Amino acid sequence: MGNAAQKRALQNYRARLTQRGFTRFEVMALDADRELIRTLARRLAEEGPEAEQVRAAVKTAVAGEPPKPGNILTALRRSPLVGAELDLSRPREEGRKIDL
Repeated sequence: MGNAAQKRALQNYRARLTQRGFTRFEVMALDADRELIRTLARRLAEEGPEAEQVRAAVKTAVAGEPPKPGNILTALRRSPLVGAELDLSRPREEGRKIDL
């Protein structure tokens, strides 16, 4: 865009979008999902009950189930090393002397 009028028109357009509450951002996705993401963005930009339904569905799909407490312990208990009788102790060493 070397033309000053084009730059000014783009700035004005983006300013009007900002006044309407829109924000421009970049999304990284697979090329196959391009139309899906564009359609989703258009649908979310609309106002009304249908947009709210889509917004709620996307939030639910993205959020999934809330994490349950104790998942780390559960994962460790399913580890193939359970019952392997590993010796994880190590000798206690003082370290080396240094001259400051």
